[in-house]
Amino acid sequence: MLIITNARIYTLDPINPLCSTLLIDGERIKALGTDASDLEPFRENADHFDAAGGTIIPGLIDAHIHLEHYALGLKKVGCETATKTECLRRVAERSTSSPVGEWVLGHGWNQNSWEDGFGSAADLDHFSPQHPVYLTAKSLHAAWVNSYALHLANINSTTPDPPGGRIGRDTDGIPDGILLESAMDLVADNIPAPSIEQVAEAIRLAQESLWRIGLTGVHDFDRSRCFSALQALHKRRELHIRVLKSIPLEEMPHAIAIGLRSGFGDDMLRIGSVKAFADGALGPRTAAMIQPFEGEPDNRGILLLDKEQLAEQGRMASEHGLSLAVHAIGDRANHEVLDAFEQIRNYENILETTPLRHRIEHVQLIHPEDADRLARLSIIASMQPIHATSDMLMADRYWGERAQYSYAWRTQLEMGATLAFGSDAPVESPNPFWGLHAAVTRQRPDGSPGTAGWFPEQKLAFHDALQGFTLGASFAAGMEKKTGKLAPGYLADLIVCDIDPFRCEPHQLREITPRATMVGGKWVYRNV
Repeated sequence: MLIITNARIYTLDPINPLCSTLLIDGERIKALGTDASDLEPFRENADHFDAAGGTIIPGLIDAHIHLEHYALGLKKVGCETATKTECLRRVAERSTSSPVGEWVLGHGWNQNSWEDGFGSAADLDHFSPQHPVYLTAKSLHAAWVNSYALHLANINSTTPDPPGGRIGRDTDGIPDGILLESAMDLVADNIPAPSIEQVAEAIRLAQESLWRIGLTGVHDFDRSRCFSALQALHKRRELHIRVLKSIPLEEMPHAIAIGLRSGFGDDMLRIGSVKAFADGALGPRTAAMIQPFEGEPDNRGILLLDKEQLAEQGRMASEHGLSLAVHAIGDRANHEVLDAFEQIRNYENILETTPLRHRIEHVQLIHPEDADRLARLSIIASMQPIHATSDMLMADRYWGERAQYSYAWRTQLEMGATLAFGSDAPVESPNPFWGLHAAVTRQRPDGSPGTAGWFPEQKLAFHDALQGFTLGASFAAGMEKKTGKLAPGYLADLIVCDIDPFRCEPHQLREITPRATMVGGKWVYRNV
């Protein structure tokens, strides 16, 4: 047993919200108290941890991360730069240190942050003529490649756009090096895939980066190779962060055939939802819109699945106990997804089954007439607060007046929807305190766009924001009776901080760095 004393413990349990001592027996919490004497009967046979006046909160959960992409991305070229020139310099530097012909991979560019906009194949050719280059955009919905990579993929002026994707072209119809949505796969499929063991090792090492920022659990939205890697780690008892693992839509028939259901697994690794994509993203303007993007009268984005297609897939999933998690960014995509979920809920009523915990991933722009439908249909709003502050200039530019309805956490909370918060890493940093800062302030680190924040009516109180990374994420995983708060019988997942997030100034939230992280009663990270 372990007794933690001299702490300010925020439990998120309304029965006992604030404590100072905590007793852990094995992997679970046994008791809490307001004074060291409350746990006196256990003192003699327990180890002790003096929190030295630190603040303890439940372990934080990232409800939307791409774990394999994040782990492997730690070794890629960092393309999130202030200028295109700096990004190209980094590509040149990596090319110089890599064997001729080896792929140069990078992530994070955002043409909206560059004065001269999108890069081109010719730009990359100049700095890396002897290496195929593949750089994913910050959104993960576009790629920038050089001519070498286009050649390996046999992409030329006669190559048609694939379904659900678009090949960027110059005025003469020649591919310009920008690939949108499914067109990315034309090149990506030529990149040597890492082995399951390589992915497992990358995730094993990446765990420490996640513990250091206070994460004790994640909901992963990468593909089957990541699942195999996670199983390998779990079998070797090297997985020490709780993972809810999604199933790609195209793998659903296989999952059904072998009888997988949402919630199958254990407290460390379990099956989540079937992941589908309804549209693209804001950055490359492929999000599906009711009205065109500002300044682009012919562009309403790309709708990848309409309501009838989604409803058909959803009925199959629900019939076999699998919930759906649907990516939807634009207002048309969210409308179509909600129409589909309405049909799915009706089907579940006919089946007389327990309603599954379906979710919409992102919910970035929702039409005012659709705003109450997530709550009404009991659909989880899986959102990423840091997207708002990262995307606000793009949203103002390409959505115009519609931006007032975007990233509307407060609206969803007041309507009664369950919020589950995450980061979408590696699209953004997985640091949950950065997400909490964004949710509470609607400001960037430099304080822009001003003291009030961007559309301040959507700001959240810290307690509500914290619940998105704890109780809401736990509920979405079907773990609300085991994680998300500190209470007797719950798993001992917690973090120790020197700064009290309930008492500090909002701008200080980004500065919080846990000095200890515990998963299941074991310290996985300590800096004390």
